[in-house]
Amino acid sequence: MQYEESLTEAKLLKRYKRFLADIELPSGEQITIHCPNTGSMKNCCDEGSRVWYSWSDNKKRKYAGTWELVEVESQYLAGINTHRANALVEEAIKNDVVIELTDYKNIRREVKYGKENSRIDFLLTDKNKPDCYVEVKSVTLLGADNQGLFPDAVTARGAKHLRELIDVRKDGARAVLLFCVQHTGICRVSPADDIDLGYGELLRKAVLEGVEVFAYAGPVTPEGIVLNKAIPVEL
Repeated sequence: MQYEESLTEAKLLKRYKRFLADIELPSGEQITIHCPNTGSMKNCCDEGSRVWYSWSDNKKRKYAGTWELVEVESQYLAGINTHRANALVEEAIKNDVVIELTDYKNIRREVKYGKENSRIDFLLTDKNKPDCYVEVKSVTLLGADNQGLFPDAVTARGAKHLRELIDVRKDGARAVLLFCVQHTGICRVSPADDIDLGYGELLRKAVLEGVEVFAYAGPVTPEGIVLNKAIPVEL
């Protein structure tokens, strides 16, 4: 996925009210941009970090800038725009990068399903295969030894999605949780038990029930992000 236009570099002053961030431009001007991330963004919103943002000419938007990338630990780049995750995964599936999900002829997005009134990110179908439900989660929390952790905050919504995946697997469909890793420092993914032990326990239960769990990563640059390789999931 390439950005439609080049991103602009700035310095992060602070992130606040979840969806807002104040940044300082190279000229010294300070502006407010949109932060498209509902998580805690732990380790990804340190004041003074280098950031990159996109710009929209849509006059209906209150904040024309959108925060896209952040430099972590002065050496890694992370994509904090969680809205990009589904597009990255869809691109990877269509390009046969996700080898576990090749050869499905039809991809539907945001399909209603489940007992808890959910929407699955992708429903893959083919007349010769069982339906495949794919839930996508964006990973940007870097732990020790290049370990990626999910979630970065307690997530009732994430637990709900795991329960739904367990149910569809019991009904005979494939159920997949795919971690979209938008962080150049992450080499493997694990549940963040120190943050949300309940999620980690439910994830391990889901795997025992037949839910498939994968993680994919790749380059993150101001020009674009690409998922091009599988990395281990360690439970």
